[in-house]
Amino acid sequence: MRLLLIFFFTIITFQIQAQSKPDYLKIHRYDVRDASFSFPETDFKIIGFGAYHGSVKTEEASLNLLKALTKEGKIKYYFPETDYSTAHYYNTYLKTGNEALLKDLVYHSGVTVPQERTIEVYEKWKQLKALNDALPKEKQLTVVGVDIIMTYKYSIQHILSLLKEEGHTFPAVKELKKTLKNPDTDFVSYYDSSGKLAVKTFVTDVDTRPETYRKVINDHKIFDHILKNIRTTLGVFSGKREATIFNNYLALNEVYDFEENPQFMRIGFAHLEKEREGKSASFFTQLIEKGVYKREEVISVIGYLTQSEVLWDQVYDEEGNYTGYTKEAGFGIGDYEDEYFRGIQHLKDTKISDMTLFQLNGANTPYSNNEPDLIEVIMKSEPSNGKLVAGKSTTAFLDYAILISDSEASVPIEEME
Repeated sequence: MRLLLIFFFTIITFQIQAQSKPDYLKIHRYDVRDASFSFPETDFKIIGFGAYHGSVKTEEASLNLLKALTKEGKIKYYFPETDYSTAHYYNTYLKTGNEALLKDLVYHSGVTVPQERTIEVYEKWKQLKALNDALPKEKQLTVVGVDIIMTYKYSIQHILSLLKEEGHTFPAVKELKKTLKNPDTDFVSYYDSSGKLAVKTFVTDVDTRPETYRKVINDHKIFDHILKNIRTTLGVFSGKREATIFNNYLALNEVYDFEENPQFMRIGFAHLEKEREGKSASFFTQLIEKGVYKREEVISVIGYLTQSEVLWDQVYDEEGNYTGYTKEAGFGIGDYEDEYFRGIQHLKDTKISDMTLFQLNGANTPYSNNEPDLIEVIMKSEPSNGKLVAGKSTTAFLDYAILISDSEASVPIEEME
């Protein structure tokens, strides 16, 4: 009898372990559009959602995830793909509902991700405000930015708000104010724009007269944080972004206590991979490798597009005036014959809506089989990341996948009437 039980147990175990990926996905799938949808896990420190930028339903998916998570009262902080000061003014929008401010925030945030300088992102923030307003006050979201500064406009505005009246009489501060008021100022940080030159002058003045400035600053901790981030952008810019995100997260943990207050991050999926592709370490990988959180406390959700379009580029004339935009429906969405994610067909075959979430990290998952499905990009005419991820499992990189189907391309905010 004992041998018989062992035999049956072995057979059952083998069948579970040998479960095909489509069969597994059918058991572990959720309709993100369903009003009753709840996220399968609640025991985590940080959850991130990322997908190709520039598609309408990507914004809808992120909002639906956030609705499910706030319904459980789990999320305290929301991280968009932006810097600290820009996020600070997103909080101002959530409090005031100032839509002129929101439009400007979306426009300037788009320096980081031009494909999200869109009407859809603008509308998502309006819905996010409605969601936040409906939450009990003690459970409302706070927006926090940990990204590198790509545009100085809101950093300058934030600095000015932190200076006492006396500080506004300093020549370098007057120049900052003049720069901020000038509608023709270019605030981009990764080249010598007019905004960057004014910021450089201000930082030099602070460094020359530190004690004078200390007397006119209202919040030294926040002022120093902003200045530290500005200094990061004044030297060699390339290669600093991932380290900046990680360092900002650690620094702001002292202010917000992230370990006790879980967060939702909406950012490009390359920042959310939990395993290295070659030598590069994403933000999520650093959180795990440097012992900030355990692997299971970091949840990565990556979105995949099929039969969809993305905003590809905004078009400007020689004077810098907006003239239109372009879209892509093949290259750039990760699902066409010359460029596609390995194993994406399994998601397409088992989806239950145009926004289907698949849990990949369940018990006995076939996605821990040393095959990089949904990570390796198969490309016929260009080099792919195949060698960098060879022999690695899907679940080493991510925990959940969302298949987004039949999405239109986002529309630039310049098209807003």
